[in-house]
Amino acid sequence: MGQRARIRFRFSFVLGASLFAFSVLAEAQQPKIPRIGFLGNSTAALEENLVRPFREGMRNLGYREGQNVLIEYRWAEGKYGRFPELIRELVDLKVDVIVTAGTPASLAVKKTAPSTPLVMIAVGDPVGTGLIGSLARPGGNVTGLTSIAADLEGKRLELLREATPHVSYVAVLWNPASPFQVRAEKEVHAAADELRIKVLSLGVEAQEQFEPAFDRIRKERPGALNALADRLFLHNRQRIMDFALQNRLPGVHAYVELVEAGGLMSYGPSYPGMHRRAAYYVDRILKGTKPSDLPVEQPSQFELVINLKTAKQIGVTIPPNVLARASKVIK
Repeated sequence: MGQRARIRFRFSFVLGASLFAFSVLAEAQQPKIPRIGFLGNSTAALEENLVRPFREGMRNLGYREGQNVLIEYRWAEGKYGRFPELIRELVDLKVDVIVTAGTPASLAVKKTAPSTPLVMIAVGDPVGTGLIGSLARPGGNVTGLTSIAADLEGKRLELLREATPHVSYVAVLWNPASPFQVRAEKEVHAAADELRIKVLSLGVEAQEQFEPAFDRIRKERPGALNALADRLFLHNRQRIMDFALQNRLPGVHAYVELVEAGGLMSYGPSYPGMHRRAAYYVDRILKGTKPSDLPVEQPSQFELVINLKTAKQIGVTIPPNVLARASKVIK
């Protein structure tokens, strides 16, 4: 190798090494884009009204999806058995925090990914189900928002009695796979006893169990149908409400989405509002706050939604005193 060749080789080597070092340094200086895992109980289409306020909450805090934050979505499609697999996928992606709604999904995250921070939304009884130690001091890697409120099931039955005084026998859909639902079903019976309402309790924990439950309703002929707060019922809301309409069954349900799908009434906390508020918890965790230092919030806003179109279809006249308390009326 001649002298000029050796000089060119050394120059190329030094230049290449310098460029490599510069690229490594530049990459090291670039801020890491946080990655959020969003574990949905249903599908993207059916949970759009919940995902949208969460995204809005993130945008209000300065996050732009795809620019300074990445959100990885996984959808269980109403099948709780898929949770562990989907959670492991999020863990493999090294997400900084997982966001999910409901007791079963939150319990699955805590069990499958105990070291990953979790922001739970609308969990019925996070203390009783072992998700957290207390609302003020949640402990561990879990924080967020609970939907727990005093006697929600009783208030729904009271509203049903006010709207349909003639109803004395109510079918109740609940999910035995959810620890919170087990407790909620007992609350329904306690409230029904006080109101002297007979309850047809129908445990449904998978989609194939809906038809047998509907067959029981056709056979027993209750005067109303209430669906409790479970994501399985949210996912299958159109199927449930179509059945209720066909059989002229009024009800006061946990989710407004069931009323939008043709149900008569719903009463409960604002679930979109809780999803929007979840962004605050995500922001604090991404900025270094431990989940255990973020107290769990209870709902402060409740909504009564009434579908007057459905009322007309099934022959129910909503009393003025009930209508006056509605947060939203669908005509």
